[in-house]
Amino acid sequence: MTPEFTIECLLTVDNHLGEGPIWDVEDQCLYWVDSTGRRVGKDAIWRLEPATGDVKSWPLDADVGAMALRTSGGAVLALSDGFYSFDFEAGQANLIAKVDDDPTRARLNDGKCDRRGRFFAGGMDDKEELGICGLWRLDPDLSLTKVENGIICSNGPCWSPDDTVFYLADTFQNEIWAYDYDLDSGTVSNRRVFASTAHDAGFADGSTIDAEGYLWNAQVISGDLIRYAPDGTVDRKISMPVKNITSVMFGGPELDEIYITSMARVSHPATHDNFAVETKPQFAAGGLFRICGLGIKGVPEPRFAG
Repeated sequence: MTPEFTIECLLTVDNHLGEGPIWDVEDQCLYWVDSTGRRVGKDAIWRLEPATGDVKSWPLDADVGAMALRTSGGAVLALSDGFYSFDFEAGQANLIAKVDDDPTRARLNDGKCDRRGRFFAGGMDDKEELGICGLWRLDPDLSLTKVENGIICSNGPCWSPDDTVFYLADTFQNEIWAYDYDLDSGTVSNRRVFASTAHDAGFADGSTIDAEGYLWNAQVISGDLIRYAPDGTVDRKISMPVKNITSVMFGGPELDEIYITSMARVSHPATHDNFAVETKPQFAAGGLFRICGLGIKGVPEPRFAG
C-alpha cells in the first residue's frame, strides 16, 4: 500500500534558476543555489534552517552551477568558468582552478561529491544545443581532471550507495547514463544508457539516490519527480505543483523528507523550442518545495575533502 504523503511550498523565493539542494546533516539545514539569479539582481547562495524558518542568502558576481560544503569549513563552488572556494562569513569566492570549456557559451552546471570527498561538476552549453562541454573532477589536493566530454547539458551526478555506479544525465541528449565507478581512483568507465527521456513530457534535471539505491530525478518542463529502480525502470512518478522543477535532495532529521528546487524564469537563451512560451511564472515557480510521508530515506551528502 502506497503511504500518504504531502507536498508543500516551504519558501516562495522566486529563484530565477533554483538548483543543487544540499542537506547539511551536521547543522540540520538546507543549502541551494540560484544559478542565474545574479542576472536579475538576486542572491546566488541560499540557506534554510527548517526548524526555525531562518533564511540567509549571499550574492555572487558570476553564475553558479553547484556547490558542496567543505570538511574544512565554507564551500566549494562550480562557477561559470571554474572551481572556487567560498567563505560564508566574508561572502567571498576565490579561484581554485579554471576549466577550458568554451567561455563564450559554456558554463559549469550541476555537481556533487563522491564519498572520498572529490567534487564532480559538468558543463552546459548556455544555448542548450552543442556537445561542447566536459565533466570535471576536483580532487581534495585541488588538482583538476576532465573525466568526460561531448556533453550538451550535464545534470544529476550521483552515486549508487555501494559506490560502484556513477549516474549522469545529459538533459538535451534525452538520456541518463550509468558508468562503472572506481572509488579508489575516482574514474568512470563503461558508459551505458540507464534511462531515456526521449518519449517523456519533461527532460532529466537534478538527481539524488535514496538508501535503497533508487535514483530520483526532477524533470524540468513536465514537473514530474521520477523514482527509477536500479535497473532503470520507472518505479513511481509524483507530479509537482510547478512545471519547472530542477533538482532534488533528501533531508530532515531522519533523511526522510524530499526537498525540490524550481525556477521562475520565463525566457530562455536556448535555441530549441522545448520550453513553453510564458509571459509570467506559474504561481510559486522558483519556490522551494518539500515532500513528507513517503517512508523512504536518503543517504548523507558527502563534503568536499579539500
